[in-house]
Amino acid sequence: MSKFKKSTGGGTPAISTASLPDIVFMLLFFFMVTTVMREVTILVDNQKPFATEIKKLEKKNLVTYIYVGKPKKNLQAQVGTEPRIQLNDAFARLGEIQQYVIEERNAINEAERPLMTVSIKADEKVKMGLVSDIKQELRKAEALKINYSTRKGEVFGEL
Repeated sequence: MSKFKKSTGGGTPAISTASLPDIVFMLLFFFMVTTVMREVTILVDNQKPFATEIKKLEKKNLVTYIYVGKPKKNLQAQVGTEPRIQLNDAFARLGEIQQYVIEERNAINEAERPLMTVSIKADEKVKMGLVSDIKQELRKAEALKINYSTRKGEVFGEL
């Protein structure tokens, strides 16, 4: 007889789960850092027009957005189908734009206030008269840096 026995079918060793909490926390940290929370719930249809000459905005924290368009379908029974202006999470009238811009400017660091840009995100079907009225209100608020949000593409239209 032999002194040493042959092991029969020992199987595979168990997987170590000691590093599992580290992996879970790394994934959690990754998603917390990379996820961007939506700041504003858009209440209007916003199909931006096409443009060929576009630039990206440099400092998005210095941009104030004004949304213009027809209310979404679920809100049309309450507010109608005419194009509306949205400031933050609520509909607004034309006369409220000046106060809104002043408040947004005051929320920015004083050194960066001259760099503040107002971006108009208007639906492509909104009449230019409403956009022009918004620009007049922005002039009254001394917000002279205005950006129009668009999509990149060819402009098709009547000349």
